[in-house]
Amino acid sequence: MPKHREAYPEAFRKRILELVKSGRTPEQLAKDFEPTAQTIRNWVAQAERDAGTRDGLTTEEKEELRRLRREVKILREEKEILKKAAAWFAQETGSTPRGPSSS
Repeated sequence: MPKHREAYPEAFRKRILELVKSGRTPEQLAKDFEPTAQTIRNWVAQAERDAGTRDGLTTEEKEELRRLRREVKILREEKEILKKAAAWFAQETGSTPRGPSSS
């Protein structure tokens, strides 16, 4: 069985959240629909964070954090490649770089 499934459509999640707000419990909804009660509770908690009524990262902030982490990973890889290339060129030319130039 796969560890990760496709995300539920946004409209479906919103409808479930509306049902929770109207008084139905996550356990009741889990019996009637596919998501587990814990998944529904997670959606409720995230909706409260997005609305500013609960502490934590909003969905937008989580997406930005994920994007920035990916970008940092790529930049670190590029930096490592450039370091190796500079060392290789220095070895090939027989010179060693001496720190920042004064120009």
